Amino acid sequence: MMKKITVVSPCYNEEDNVETCYDTVKAIFDRDLPGYEREHIFVDNASSDRTVEILRAIAAKDPSVKVVVNARNFGVYRSTFNGLKHSTGDATLCMLPVDLQDPPEHLPEFVKLWESGYDVVAGARSTREEGFVLRSARKAFYRIINWLSDFELSPDVGEFQLVDRKVLDAVLSHNDHYPYIRGIIASVGFKKVIIPYTWKARKRGVSKHNLMMLIDQALNAIFAFTKAPMRFCTLVGSGIAVMSILFSVFSVLAWFVGLGDAPRGTTTIIVALFFLSGVQLLFIGMLGEYITAIHNQVRGGPSVIEKERINIDDTVTLPAGSDRVTPLTPRKA
Repeated sequence: MMKKITVVSPCYNEEDNVETCYDTVKAIFDRDLPGYEREHIFVDNASSDRTVEILRAIAAKDPSVKVVVNARNFGVYRSTFNGLKHSTGDATLCMLPVDLQDPPEHLPEFVKLWESGYDVVAGARSTREEGFVLRSARKAFYRIINWLSDFELSPDVGEFQLVDRKVLDAVLSHNDHYPYIRGIIASVGFKKVIIPYTWKARKRGVSKHNLMMLIDQALNAIFAFTKAPMRFCTLVGSGIAVMSILFSVFSVLAWFVGLGDAPRGTTTIIVALFFLSGVQLLFIGMLGEYITAIHNQVRGGPSVIEKERINIDDTVTLPAGSDRVTPLTPRKA
C-alpha cells in the first residue's frame, strides 16, 4: 500500500504565494516522490484578499489538496496545530509556510531519512538570509530557552519538521490553548536527526510576523516549558531579603563600634524605593504571564473555530483531545 505524506501550510493574505507553493510541492512529489501519496493541507487564517478564492480553485481540480478556513485570525501556531489534526498521512511535514522560506526541496531527503528509521527529521536554519539584529536575537532566545527548560530545544529548529504518525499523535495529545509546536515536538522525544539548510529571504509579499508577534511567541515558549521564571523570582526575592538583613546588622554593629551612623539621605531612600518597586513589578509581570496562561487554559473552549472545510472527509477519526469546532457544514470543492 502506498504511504501518504502530509504537508501543512498555514497562510494569511498570501494570494501571491499559495499557487506557487502548491505547484512547487506537487512538482517535488511528481519528480522525486512518485511512490508516495500526497496530501497538502492549507490552513487559512481568515484572509481578506483572494487567498481563499485561489485555494478553492486549486482544491476543485486536485482532491489531494485540503483547505481549512478559520472564522478569524487565530495566530499561526494555533492555526497550524489545528491543521495538524486533519492530517491522515503516515508522516507529516508540520509546517511549510507558503512563502517557501523553508525550502520544500529538502522533503525527499526528509522522507528518505524517515524511511531509514528516524521518527523526527528536523530542519535547522543554519544560515538565514535576514538582518544581523534579528538573527542575533533568535540565537539569544534559543540559549535562554535551553538554559531554562528541562529539555533541549535544538537551535534554529522550527516547525519545518517531518514527523512520524506516532510522533504526531503524541503531539496532538497535548491540550494546549496556545501550542508552541516545536517545543512540544522536542518534549515528546523519539529518534531525531537534524538537517541544516538555508532559510531563504521572502520573494513575494510581506511577512505577517512583526516584532511584537515574535516577542509573544518567545514568551509563550519560556513560560510554557519551564518553571525557571518562578524559581528566579523566589531566589532573587530571598537574596534581597538576606542582603537587607545583613545590611541592617552591619549598620547596627557600625554604630556600636563608632564607625558612624547608618547611611541616610533622600538619594539613598529614592534609589532603594525605585529598585525594590522595579523588582516587584518584574515579579508581578511574571506571575501575570502564568495566570493569563492558566486562565486561558482553564476557561476552555476551542483554540480554533473553522468557518469552512474543503475536500476533508468527516469520517476520519481524530486523535483524543481534539477540540476542533466546525459550525458550518463541510463542503467538497
